[in-house]
Amino acid sequence: MSNLHNDNIIIDGLIISKWSRSVFEAMRDGGLTAANCTCCVWDDFRGVMNNIAQWKHWFAEHDDLLLQVFTTDDIRRAKAEGKVGIILGWQNTSGIEDQIGFLKVFKDLGVGVMQLTYNTQNLSGSGCWETVDTGLSGFGREVIDEMNRVGILLDLSHVGLKTSEDAILYSKKPVAFTHCVPTGLLDFPRNKPDDLLRLIVDRGGFVGFASYPPFLPTAAATTVDDCVEAMEYLINLLGEDNVGIGTDFTQDQGDDFFEYLRHDKGYARRLVPKGVGDIPTTAKGLKIISDFPNYTDAMVRRGWSEGRIVKILGENWMRVLKEAWGS
Repeated sequence: MSNLHNDNIIIDGLIISKWSRSVFEAMRDGGLTAANCTCCVWDDFRGVMNNIAQWKHWFAEHDDLLLQVFTTDDIRRAKAEGKVGIILGWQNTSGIEDQIGFLKVFKDLGVGVMQLTYNTQNLSGSGCWETVDTGLSGFGREVIDEMNRVGILLDLSHVGLKTSEDAILYSKKPVAFTHCVPTGLLDFPRNKPDDLLRLIVDRGGFVGFASYPPFLPTAAATTVDDCVEAMEYLINLLGEDNVGIGTDFTQDQGDDFFEYLRHDKGYARRLVPKGVGDIPTTAKGLKIISDFPNYTDAMVRRGWSEGRIVKILGENWMRVLKEAWGS
């Protein structure tokens, strides 16, 4: 692991792996300082509470590896102690059901990032695979108001384009696409158009690049160098102060998990057509999370300055998280 990688804060904006001691060790071995770790996809209130209870158990069981993150100071503490900072994150607001007051409860439990919708319609708005995107609902506006108030970063990665635009314009705090790819590289429903990416940055927001081959033009042939080249597209579009990494790592997840993700509410109609990313691959050079230093090496090969690399690896994330969280 190079000094450039080892000496700086490294943040992954989205990991949804099958959590285990081996995955936590891979995160540490990859030099990750902190990561947004998904604990809600299609879950209701009870399901999310069970997931958070499990995380609280893991924090105690693996306290030699993990440190729960509530503030950006906790991320710096994780770096100083050689641990992996865990930011609990949601990819849906289904976990609050219809109760705005639950947002503060989950914030107090350590949930620092919430995606407004996951792929389809919920009470707040529409997802990117919804048949008709009706935009941000009145309830969704209340959700955003409360997320802004209590300090939860609003994520729009799987959100529909109209709902995303409404949310970007409505939120009083910066919002993020924590893990996405521009449609300028590949026209795919989960990817985001350049004008929407510019809008989120113009409003103080942030974009995390997803090194997920089904979203990229190189598909299964994608390498870590292809990822850095694609990230450079984002940097040229948005500036190097507004881009980071959100790998969307799915280490150790099986076919049943991907089928769960691809169906509305986890069990209903199939959202992604058969044959589209049915067997997701990882980018060559990024097979498991411990390969993360290869990202830094590829940035060096690309000729990026040390200043740019440090920003993309983590310092840009630190800025937006501090603005969203207030600490």
